[in-house]
Amino acid sequence: MLWPFNHFRKPRAPSRGTIEAIYGMIVTQAREPLFYRDLGVPDTVNGRFDLLVLHLWVVLRRFKPAEGGASLSQALFDRFCDDMDANLREMGVGDLTVPKRMQAFGEAFYGRVAAYDQALSLGEEPLAQALCKNILDGADVVKARRLAIYAETAIAGLTGLDEVTLLGAAWTFPSPAGAGAQH
Repeated sequence: MLWPFNHFRKPRAPSRGTIEAIYGMIVTQAREPLFYRDLGVPDTVNGRFDLLVLHLWVVLRRFKPAEGGASLSQALFDRFCDDMDANLREMGVGDLTVPKRMQAFGEAFYGRVAAYDQALSLGEEPLAQALCKNILDGADVVKARRLAIYAETAIAGLTGLDEVTLLGAAWTFPSPAGAGAQH
């Protein structure tokens, strides 16, 4: 017999394996050489951070409407924070400085997410401008437009996925190779 109050339970926390798989996909995509070679993303610590944040934003947008999306989003964000902390320590940042740098990462993340959400609601060109400012250091709006097309394509691809596929990490990001090739 099923307990009649099962609907009062908290949603099950996402498995560590699910979070690791999805975060691994995000990191792998953010390291794709085409972003750096063809789309003008600076191949620097900051450029890699910005591309990681872009992909994390794309995935977190899709998790919002999913069942248990809030806990999944939090677990994925926590994994991102753990990764940033580990990277700082690997680069030799001292224990006393790590919290300040993590605060800066958090501010950068939330600032970019807010800018991308607002820009996306206004259309392709505002998103391109936001990406140009945050990822390309304001240097190349043409490549930023291609990056915006890529981001919109990734968002559309994830939007079309059912939750089982999404949570099973049984999907891929689109290739950045064709982003804006028609423009």
